[in-house]
Amino acid sequence: MKALILIILLIPFAVFSQKVTQDFPTDTSFTVYSAFQKIKNQFPDARPVQSFNPEYFLSDLNVIYSEIEGRKIHMDIFSPLKKPGSLIPAVLLIHGGGWRSGNKSHMVPLAQKLAMEGFVTAAVEYRLSAEALYPAGIHDLKEAVKFLKKNASDYNIDSTRIAVLGCSSGATNATFLGTTGSLSKFEDKNSGFQGISAKVQAIINIDGIIDFTDPAESGKDNNPAKPSAGAYYFGGTYKQIPEKWIEASPVNYAGAQTPSILFINSSLPRYHAGRDELIENLKQFNIFTDVHTIMETPHPFWLFYPWFNETENLVVNFLREIF
Repeated sequence: MKALILIILLIPFAVFSQKVTQDFPTDTSFTVYSAFQKIKNQFPDARPVQSFNPEYFLSDLNVIYSEIEGRKIHMDIFSPLKKPGSLIPAVLLIHGGGWRSGNKSHMVPLAQKLAMEGFVTAAVEYRLSAEALYPAGIHDLKEAVKFLKKNASDYNIDSTRIAVLGCSSGATNATFLGTTGSLSKFEDKNSGFQGISAKVQAIINIDGIIDFTDPAESGKDNNPAKPSAGAYYFGGTYKQIPEKWIEASPVNYAGAQTPSILFINSSLPRYHAGRDELIENLKQFNIFTDVHTIMETPHPFWLFYPWFNETENLVVNFLREIF
């Protein structure tokens, strides 16, 4: 097994693991700090979540799970400090940022807390739209699932109990992964894990849209000078390339093989686009879904106290019920 490295620093606002040299385009417009500046006046009790005491979990940082033309793609893996007698479930955590900004450090506190609750967790990096258009990021995330399965014995993972959790745009991606787990068309043809399935057993969607074609998303491109996050992600507006916007909408893949889904939402309707339609579609297959709305919150509530604790409790309760 690769050596497990303990984190020794607590860093405010965002958690930065071992430095990785970046030689690809990045958009740094969304950070925990910038999000805090936007909400602090309206929510004066909000406090950014920081990393947790490294004495309570094991850390394997900046693990390379994929490499594409020299571009190394990483994840941070956290495990319970004491190895139980049996294999345990894993959770892949996907950050938000409009499919263009953000980074895996945003998911580290939640990943650490879930590791303290007995799960193996991985906060994952993936290619964003400033670097590569859809479906490159989806290819990466499916490779990340396969990596966890391939290396399950190294991390004491039960490869039949893997959940994907995402926040905002990361929640859209997580739901897409979960609803297309058996569809090879969305996997990298040059996958380094041939023969390994990208199918997962649970989805946790934290305030992420399910339908790109909903006017809340597709109707934003009235000003050519200000492309929407979707237009950046796909390389064109809904009017220009509707087939991409339709193809990437998880609502279109509801079926008998869809895993159980937990939705944790703010009260902002924009981020619920397609959710109710997906739930209705899944009812005919008796797929379990659960919705929790945390009222009077900003959109990125999972990054801040006091809402972080409620979010974490909902996630843990769901995972224990499903697994």
